[in-house]
Amino acid sequence: MMADEVDVESEALHQLPVSKLHERFVSVYGEAPRSRNRVWLIRKILWRLQSLKGGSLSERARQRATELAADADVRLMPAQRSPTVSVKPAEKRQRTEPSVDRRLPPNRTPIYRDYKGKRIVVEVRSDGFEYEGQRYRSLSAVAKVITGSHCNGYRFFGLRAK
Repeated sequence: MMADEVDVESEALHQLPVSKLHERFVSVYGEAPRSRNRVWLIRKILWRLQSLKGGSLSERARQRATELAADADVRLMPAQRSPTVSVKPAEKRQRTEPSVDRRLPPNRTPIYRDYKGKRIVVEVRSDGFEYEGQRYRSLSAVAKVITGSHCNGYRFFGLRAK
């Protein structure tokens, strides 16, 4: 199809309701579509009309595609999901020991940062961080209190992976 013909056909398809697009798909492909999605139907119909008008793949390309398809491991059935384990609500609330981030110093160690002429001291705790007598769950929460905007707590305090 020439570019003008494609534009004309595209305009005509965009004016059709989904039921008519469904019928047009059947007339072009000879089978019912997998979807009733309007955009998908229009794209597939236009692609098919262009390939019929302009020709399809060369014989060499078809042979190569066949070779590649023969070598491919095709999954016919979706992977089986492992059976889910039923967890009681009381078990959900129990937390495992949190993993220690390698960027953090040991528990009860202070972290220092000079910010806007003020010395900031945050103490690392087993359950989070302490700043000016308040407990926070993350360094980002502490950095937000200090700066007034969200920022990465590890970056704000200059902590890097060891």
